[in-house]
Amino acid sequence: MYICLCNGVSDKAIRQAVRQFRPQSFQQLRKFIPVGTQCGKCIRAAREIMQEELIQIPELKETA
Repeated sequence: MYICLCNGVSDKAIRQAVRQFRPQSFQQLRKFIPVGTQCGKCIRAAREIMQEELIQIPELKETA
């Protein structure tokens, strides 16, 4: 499903970027994919997806 319509970023792209780069903030995520850089309507959904995916990373589960 597309999360950022302005830049054509899907939830799968966000999840893949989080798994690959493990950003610690939304600003870091933006360095890897262009999400939330135009109108900003996707920021909340993108942050939620990022948080969901970070929780699934085993190393981060132990520290959370």
